[in-house]
Amino acid sequence: MTEDGILEDRDALDAILDQWRHERPDLDLESMAVLARITQLAALVNASVERLLSQHGLQGGEFDVLTALRRSGDPFTLTPSELSRMVMMSRAGMTNRLDKLEASGLVQRTLDPIDRRSFRVALTARGREVIDRVLPAHAANLSRLMADLGDEARNALDGHLRVLLRSASASADAASRRLH
Repeated sequence: MTEDGILEDRDALDAILDQWRHERPDLDLESMAVLARITQLAALVNASVERLLSQHGLQGGEFDVLTALRRSGDPFTLTPSELSRMVMMSRAGMTNRLDKLEASGLVQRTLDPIDRRSFRVALTARGREVIDRVLPAHAANLSRLMADLGDEARNALDGHLRVLLRSASASADAASRRLH
């Protein structure tokens, strides 16, 4: 390990990059290396999260809805539109998710008393119990995955990823505007 806490171990991606450097020394491949590792990491983290959630009878999308309701605070109620925005998915996809969660007794849909054309989605007592049981296990799982990083390295990584995400989002937004 180097002084800054970086492992010196080479991995399969290093071998691929070495081949490309030999074949195409004219290309800057450092960004490819970083983004490929982020992609691999995301796949591993997602698989770990899905395994944990499945042990509790949940899928990732259902967990997202339950956590959105739970963090909204008492009375743990939102409209389907609010939920769709919070979990960044279509209304149609949200309807399917809510159907399953309601059938499981984790959420309840009722007519909005203020706007009877709309519904409210509420976390049931059982839903709150499930999310309050799963969330600590989820947080512990994520902490375990990050355990090899110290606080300083984790904070630095968070800052760098925040900048990268902001840049990639701006680039995607600009590309989307050019298409429309």
